[in-house]
Amino acid sequence: MRVAILGCGYVGRELGRQLLAAGHDPIGVRRSSEGVAAIESDGFEGVQADVTESPSLAVVPDVDGVVFAASSGGRDAEAAREIYVDGLETAIEAFGTREDPPERFVYTSSTGVYGDHGGDWVDEETPIEPTTDKTEVLAEAERIALEVPDRYGIDGTVARFAGLYGPDRYRLERYLEGPVTEGYLNMIHRDDAAGAVRFLLTDDLAREETVLVVDDEPADRWTFADWLAEQCGLEPPEKRTTDERLAEDDLSEATRRRVSTSKRCSNATLRGLGYDLVYPTYREGYRDAIEQFRRERGRRP
Repeated sequence: MRVAILGCGYVGRELGRQLLAAGHDPIGVRRSSEGVAAIESDGFEGVQADVTESPSLAVVPDVDGVVFAASSGGRDAEAAREIYVDGLETAIEAFGTREDPPERFVYTSSTGVYGDHGGDWVDEETPIEPTTDKTEVLAEAERIALEVPDRYGIDGTVARFAGLYGPDRYRLERYLEGPVTEGYLNMIHRDDAAGAVRFLLTDDLAREETVLVVDDEPADRWTFADWLAEQCGLEPPEKRTTDERLAEDDLSEATRRRVSTSKRCSNATLRGLGYDLVYPTYREGYRDAIEQFRRERGRRP
């Protein structure tokens, strides 16, 4: 199977590595020459192109599937719209109007589209309630990914990622140093985020569907922080309730929304399809980071 990975970065490169290892033909697409070089260092083909410019995408060969994994780089809603809505529509049209269009188009989204559910469980049947300009953009992009490809005979799939973590993104200090605010963490290791997309593509699953990509256990933040501290040989960090955190005067509006948002995301659909998680919970997923922390701590004077 030949797969173009648009915005082949943190998850995309791992997806490419997994596809290559399974005997498939990934093509990573990045805007910069440095990004292309990084892809090629992983052993598969890299192509320099911009998802927001249709003529640019003409250099990408014909493929069986397309994965849209581009990032807006954490910028504002206007920048997010340029990538996730305008870029997504551009990419779908660029591939859909080809003489030999792909059969599948996978868009990687975020569980941020759910908004706050007071700690209750959510799944693919739960109505989304985006609460910020950026998550409204993500929700619009999900609709485009499921509806627009059908115009070209392409089946769209939305892979809705929980919070990504893994190599270079463990952020241990955030939880070891505290303070830690109450609520739930919904997480997915980078390798499983990529693995789930690979699985949906290569096993030809979830056409015209949304699938939540999250691990087995939504983590209570306080429980997670205490476990992490214990594993690292440190004292538990300071804890704060939601009300205590919101009472602080220096919080941005984005931080206030994040602090007051809590939900538990179910992976029953992903598990039901047959995907086996490499890192079922944070306990397995953070093992390498903890071991590295303890080694480095042991070397300190």
